[in-house]
Amino acid sequence: MPGRFSLEAMPAHWRQALIKLGLIWTALIVAFGSDWLAMFDQWWNSSTYNHILLVPAIFGWLVWLRAEQLAHFEPRPWRWGLAFLGGAVLLWVLGAFAELNLLRQAGAAAMLPSSALLLLGPRIFAALLFPFSYLAFLVPFGDELVPPLQSITAVLTIWLVEASGVPAVINGVFIDTPAGLFEVAEACSGVKFLIAMIALGALVGNVCFKSWRRRIGFFALCLVVPILANGVRAWGTIYAAQYVGIENAAGIDHLIYGWIFFALVIVAVMAMAWRFFDRAIDDAMIDAEAIKASPLLGRLEQAGLPEWGALAGTLLLVGGGIGWAAAAAALSAPMPARINLPEVPGWQRVDYTPRAPWQPLAGGADHRLLGRYQDAAGNQVDVFYALYASQGEGKEAGGYGQGALTPNSAWSWTSSGPAVPLAKSDRLMAGGKIERLALTWYRSGDMLGGSNARLKLANIGDRLLLRARPTATLILSAEQRPGFDAAKGLSAFQAAIGDPGPWMDRIAEPR
Repeated sequence: MPGRFSLEAMPAHWRQALIKLGLIWTALIVAFGSDWLAMFDQWWNSSTYNHILLVPAIFGWLVWLRAEQLAHFEPRPWRWGLAFLGGAVLLWVLGAFAELNLLRQAGAAAMLPSSALLLLGPRIFAALLFPFSYLAFLVPFGDELVPPLQSITAVLTIWLVEASGVPAVINGVFIDTPAGLFEVAEACSGVKFLIAMIALGALVGNVCFKSWRRRIGFFALCLVVPILANGVRAWGTIYAAQYVGIENAAGIDHLIYGWIFFALVIVAVMAMAWRFFDRAIDDAMIDAEAIKASPLLGRLEQAGLPEWGALAGTLLLVGGGIGWAAAAAALSAPMPARINLPEVPGWQRVDYTPRAPWQPLAGGADHRLLGRYQDAAGNQVDVFYALYASQGEGKEAGGYGQGALTPNSAWSWTSSGPAVPLAKSDRLMAGGKIERLALTWYRSGDMLGGSNARLKLANIGDRLLLRARPTATLILSAEQRPGFDAAKGLSAFQAAIGDPGPWMDRIAEPR
């Protein structure tokens, strides 16, 4: 039965293997300490990721459940484990090249199970496949889900608001009702609970179910229910506000959301799944005999490796990855002494006087420009340009909070704007009244586009080849004004400047 295993009964070869693995894990955590500290900071200080503090304890518990069966296996270092460790190091290197914390942290976390595969061998890794896979939840992920979750929540909310008889109008993530204007903000997207439910779904699916069909069904439930529940919560806040006012409704919402509502949702999900649990409390977590008898694992296990070879290979891979990343981080493209916004046919520069303060963020840029153009018809377009000698910590053109929507400003993201070739199109709103359309392009070498992923790939390519090239950001934006359509004004300005890529290059030319 799981749980009868004791540390005193642990064979000597297992104790030695675990000590060596513990030392290597400690060395890896120290070597990539900045990434682990950044992750811990999010676990501790961000309510979205507080649940990750439990993951190390859960990992230990999952291993303990398998301890009795594991005692019958013998750890054997495996040659091909170096390839998996190398893949984890490469993932970290690519994250360092792109200055993408998610990739860096995923690489740092992936080094733990890959080094275990290297030291313990394929049979033991197969027996511990789920616990090692669960370590993926150490990586704080989910911020990328916020915009789509905001939109989904807004759609669910407006449907429920209208179904309950409250007149309302939706504009992106803003919902206007008789009680006032409501915004489905980032904090209201439900991403916190969804991420925690994904981790819970994976854990319960493994521990409480043996049938893959039931596991998948329960995991799907953990995906769908929190999204629907978040829509109900948002509707409840808006509905209550019609009677008690926005401030009172918001106070009730924070109390219920934080302490009651989603706790009840978790209880409801577990209650619905309880009768379908098909793993008895005394069932073994792994089929040790099947793992022992596996011909595939037997053939793989033949590719052994001396312990000194595993240690030397680990040092070479980790040292090489860190050195490569350091060399790429030192790259810096030559910069002009100054840059200017060029003349545009049919348009002239005018004073920049926005109705609501708006200035995109370009942290670490070597040059920034912000100005306003106007044509004879009265269309006005704001132009923001930023030029970087390199991409690195604190100077990421496509990093979080960079660009058209500055965090903690008067502006909020409303929805995606009309499709424009190669550009990222966003509708923004300030004060519930002032609308702005913003088109964003990034430029690095021959790459032009509004996709942050494409920019990261271009930056990665440059760093892989240790090639120094500048990166530029261009944001064309216009306010929606009476008698003037922002999209039409931007279209006219684009026609005047031509291809945005060469236009951006001309601004960056040395003078």
